[in-house]
Amino acid sequence: MRVLFITSTRLGDAVLTTGLLGHLVDQLPDARFTIACGPIAAPLFRAVPRLDEIIAMPKRRLAGHWLDLWRQVAGRRWDLVVDLRDSAVSRLILARRRATFRGGDDRQPKVVSLGLVLGLEPPPNPRLFLNEAIRDEARVLLGPDTGPPILALGPAANWTGKEWPADRFAALALRLVAGPLAAGPCPARVMVLAAEAERPRCAPVLDALRAALGAGRVIDLVGRTDPLLAGACLERARLFVGNDSGLMHVAAAAGTPTLGLFGPTPSHLYAPWGSQARAVVAPAAEPGASPEARMAALSLGQVADAAAELLVQVTGRPMPIL
Repeated sequence: MRVLFITSTRLGDAVLTTGLLGHLVDQLPDARFTIACGPIAAPLFRAVPRLDEIIAMPKRRLAGHWLDLWRQVAGRRWDLVVDLRDSAVSRLILARRRATFRGGDDRQPKVVSLGLVLGLEPPPNPRLFLNEAIRDEARVLLGPDTGPPILALGPAANWTGKEWPADRFAALALRLVAGPLAAGPCPARVMVLAAEAERPRCAPVLDALRAALGAGRVIDLVGRTDPLLAGACLERARLFVGNDSGLMHVAAAAGTPTLGLFGPTPSHLYAPWGSQARAVVAPAAEPGASPEARMAALSLGQVADAAAELLVQVTGRPMPIL
C-alpha cells in the first residue's frame, strides 16, 4: 500500500499534522509513505517508519513547486492521498482514496480541524518519530540521560512581533532554576534552541545566563539541531518555555511540559497541544500598539506563575515560592 502525505511548508503547521500521520502509520501496517512538505519541515519526518521518500518543496515563482511535485508523483498509482494543503496535485494524480483538508473552523484548535480530515474525534496528538539513533545524537549534545535537570527556552520566532523580550527570558530562567527546578543534588541547566539565523536575538539570553550561572550550566543549541534532533533534546527537558513557534509545537509533540507565549497570534487555534501543554496570553493591546508592545505587556510574573503552575500539575509537588 502506498500513501502520499502532503503537509505544510511551515514547521509548526507540519508538526500539528503529525498526529494524522502517526495514526496512518499505526493503522496501516503494510503502508509505505511518501511525504511532501517544505524544506524546513522535511527533517521532522526523517525517521517515519516505512518511509519511502521525503519530497522537500522549496517555493518557486508562479507556484512552480506544485508543478515539480506533480511531476514527481503523477507517474505512480497511490492507494491513499492525504492532502493537507488542498492542492490541485491530489486531484490530478491516480488515487484509490483521497482525504483533503479544505480549511478548518477558526473557532476551534487547528489540531481538531485536522483530525476531521480522517474523521477522528478526538484528534490524535501530534507526535515525533524518534528512535534510539536520534536519541543518541541528543546524548552527544546533552550528555547522559541521568544528567542534571534541563530547562529549555525558545526565545525566537519567525517574526519579532511574536517574541517576548530577551531580558525576560533570562530573568525567567534564573527564577525557575532557583525555585521550581532547584530540587535535587545537581543544579539545573538551561538549554536555548533556535535556528542559526536567529542567533542575534538569542545572544542576549545566552550572555545573561552565562554571566549569572556560568558557562557550564548553559547549553547553546542555536543552529545545532534540525527539528527532529531538537525534539530529542526537548524530550530530555523538564520544561519548555517559548514563543508561539514551530519549536514550541515540537516541544509539545515530544511530550515535554510546554508553556507557549502568545500575543498577536490566535492562541485558540495554535496553542501547544497536549495534556502537558499550556498557553499564556498577553493582555489585550491598546489601540495602535505594535505586536512587539503587546508581547512586552506579558509580565515576568505572569509567565513565571504559569510555568510554576504547569510544573505543579505535571509533578504533583507543592507550588514553590518564586
